[in-house]
Amino acid sequence: MITLALSKGRIFDETLPLLAAAGIEVLEDPEKSRKLILPTNLPNVRVVLVRATDVPTYVEYGGADIGVTGKDTLIEHGGQGLYQPLDLKIAKCRVSVAVRNDFDYAQAVKKGSRLKVATKYTSIARDFFATKGVHVDMVKLYGSMELAPLTGLADAIVDLVSTGNTLKANLLVEVERIMDISSHLVVNQAALKLKQAPLRRIIDAFASAIPPEKN
Repeated sequence: MITLALSKGRIFDETLPLLAAAGIEVLEDPEKSRKLILPTNLPNVRVVLVRATDVPTYVEYGGADIGVTGKDTLIEHGGQGLYQPLDLKIAKCRVSVAVRNDFDYAQAVKKGSRLKVATKYTSIARDFFATKGVHVDMVKLYGSMELAPLTGLADAIVDLVSTGNTLKANLLVEVERIMDISSHLVVNQAALKLKQAPLRRIIDAFASAIPPEKN
């Protein structure tokens, strides 16, 4: 049995064409089914639905053989014990710094200054501001980041940005782009040895189906 860990939403939807290239079709819609383990058209392949942040953990510890997860999640997880063969170039977005429209960010990040930052990406944020010589007090949040600057909880947020519409709607502005994000294929190293042939077929099929870069 090959177990593939996916999270609901954009990553799931954009992984479906890659699965199709590998001859795998998920037989139930995760948005309509209450099941957390979904069958596929192949009797030896199943999909488990987990939180996006849990995909690397499931794969690392053998709860899944293979998974798809964002680069942001991999960085925060650390990527220990994971084989990372492919950047799938799907579910693209970016990690950025955003502040209130009326906040003087340039003044606030002068070398040696101190900034209060709300984020769930604490490793990414800490490393980024360290390179700028800015001391940060980290406030770890898991949702509704935009509220933090609006309520005075933080000076800035570090969060995923796709269109930027949510920021604009909440009177925030993107002031620095930290890194571009896409989703990666991760594989359990022990499974790759024990189930090498079927896993390699999936990896190769995914590789051949990665969408070409747009100029």
